[in-house]
Amino acid sequence: MGRLRRSRTHKAQRDTHRASRTRARTKDLDQIQLIDMDPKNRAKLEAQPLDLEKPGLAQHYCVECAKYFETDNALSSHRRTKVHKRRLKQLQEPAYTIEESERAAGLGRDLRRPNVPLHDPMATSPE
Repeated sequence: MGRLRRSRTHKAQRDTHRASRTRARTKDLDQIQLIDMDPKNRAKLEAQPLDLEKPGLAQHYCVECAKYFETDNALSSHRRTKVHKRRLKQLQEPAYTIEESERAAGLGRDLRRPNVPLHDPMATSPE
């Protein structure tokens, strides 16, 4: 009987490679919040013209998840799932702005007041 060894995992690169593929990439949350959730754009997305290249001829679209579904039944069952409800909760938070990212990196201006004492008791009077 041969030696039993653990199979190699190739330094766990398989999962990172799968995560970095852009084949099944959906829209980011800020794109959905700022563009797709706008009432004008939302109406356009929900009433798209027929498209033979998209699933369900582009007639069954979930705006919050940015996904197409084959049937209306599939779309309604998707809206009851945890994935959809989790996405709705994420979309309730405000969008991450460029100014906020610059402030986090230390590039933007600080909106707080500087700490300047109003009265210094140790200071001598100019008299």
